[in-house]
Amino acid sequence: MINLAEAIIETLSEIFGKNLMDYWIGVFLAILSGIFSNIGAVLQKIVVNKVPDEAKLMRSLIKNPIWLLGLISGMGVGAALFMLAQLYIGPTLIPGLMAAGLIVLAIGSIKILGEELEVSEIIGIFLMIGAIAFIGFSGMDIKIALIDFLNIDLIIRITIFTIILFLFALICELLQRKGIYKGIFLANLSGTMFALSNFWISPLLGTIAHVLSGRFILDELLIFTTASIILVLVNMLGIAKIQEAFRVAKASHMVPIQQVPIQIVPPFYFIIVYLLPIPNLLSIIFLTVGIGLVLISSYTLAKRQAELEKIK
Repeated sequence: MINLAEAIIETLSEIFGKNLMDYWIGVFLAILSGIFSNIGAVLQKIVVNKVPDEAKLMRSLIKNPIWLLGLISGMGVGAALFMLAQLYIGPTLIPGLMAAGLIVLAIGSIKILGEELEVSEIIGIFLMIGAIAFIGFSGMDIKIALIDFLNIDLIIRITIFTIILFLFALICELLQRKGIYKGIFLANLSGTMFALSNFWISPLLGTIAHVLSGRFILDELLIFTTASIILVLVNMLGIAKIQEAFRVAKASHMVPIQQVPIQIVPPFYFIIVYLLPIPNLLSIIFLTVGIGLVLISSYTLAKRQAELEKIK
């Protein structure tokens, strides 16, 4: 068994052995991405709270400049910073660093949205922040440039994995329509869509250079086109469903619950889809602790939300 101290030194060496300037630029961009994303969530929730129950939700939202500003902050600025951060430090560290934005959400929920948080809810939010940090620092980064997206076995695994996530999202949609813990399933549905978005960014980035340069083969064009269509679809659904969740529940509950599939899915496509080896013992420890904290945090927040939904 690998000595824990050696594993820690090995992991830190992998992180800080890179160009330090690039590393800290990536860290800064990822933190900014999380902040802008959660500022966007707060702005959107402000508008959602004011939409009458009888009004068409999305039709009302797209006409409101504050909601659009929130959309631009989260899906525009936040997404752009997310993509830039990947160029510097890869996808693994970014979710943990973006967790800094949940602090903005907690403060915004109290100061701007007027939501009252109990001690258990605050603990739940900070457990989620810790969980994302542990998962992010598990060292399971994927070198997109080394992945052969034309490999037929990989394409089959990507297809099966995508279908499974869509089926899970469909189950969430059917349950929320029945009124069963509506906010919780809407937030999970939205998170699953964004997990799919994070997943399909890799095939897009893996083929975009050849497609845009004109030096591509038909298979690369098909993968690029499929990725583009899926990314547009899942991001639209992810946005729409979290707005519906905001309509029936606290933003400070829904965003952390939304993070559950976003944070838990990546290790599965790391191991099952790309068939990459787990770096070391420390990675397993970080991953296990991170997923455990995600489940504890989501249970704490979901339980509280379920109680509130029963009162209504």
